[in-house]
Amino acid sequence: MKLITQIIGLFLLLVLFDIGRYWFVPDVKELQENNPEKTAFMQYRERQWEIEGDEKTISKDWVPLTRISRYVQDAVLISEDDKFWEHDGFDYGAIELAIEKNIEKRRFAFGASTITQQLAKNLYLSPSKNPVRKIKEAILTWRLERSLSKKRILELYLNVVEWGDGIFGIEKAALYYYGKRARSLTARQAARLAAVLPNPRKYTPESASPYVRRKAERIYRIMRKRGVVSFVKPGS
Repeated sequence: MKLITQIIGLFLLLVLFDIGRYWFVPDVKELQENNPEKTAFMQYRERQWEIEGDEKTISKDWVPLTRISRYVQDAVLISEDDKFWEHDGFDYGAIELAIEKNIEKRRFAFGASTITQQLAKNLYLSPSKNPVRKIKEAILTWRLERSLSKKRILELYLNVVEWGDGIFGIEKAALYYYGKRARSLTARQAARLAAVLPNPRKYTPESASPYVRRKAERIYRIMRKRGVVSFVKPGS
């Protein structure tokens, strides 16, 4: 435990040391009123396709949070960031646990990114893993949490996250996988979509993968337990 505390303390010191040098990160306040046309990750994927000679294009449709199924919102938070409404952008307990697991495995195998951290990476940063990027991510996360409401952060995330090769945002994902709008997704469909978020290019919501099936079922059980799904009907 002492070692973990020292590691976290060292990381925070590095952030403070470099904060002046890396302070010049994008101003996130414009996101209060404006939706991003294209994220850094979308641009990264386009460069990948160009290098590979692939003619794929970004597929996305923006939809406000009020037109996204409550099932989707809850399923994604259960899957990716169960303390979203409580934390300030960083889940310190999850960070400590991830560090312990990485030390045990002797490699970087476990992350602890919140929805806000994932949004910061998607909007502004490259997928590379290095100390400089982590510092920028921390600053951006801090700014996002202080500039935007939690609902706006969740709305942005659900609209920019990748749900398949070139499929960005919940509206396109709902249409692509289930032929319906995001507002009409059932609880089980929402659980399936949430289950693939860690690796949406490896898995699909309707995959026969035991991993997807088990994770989706766990998410659905939690939704039932919390009363998100109050009654069951065919297809719910």
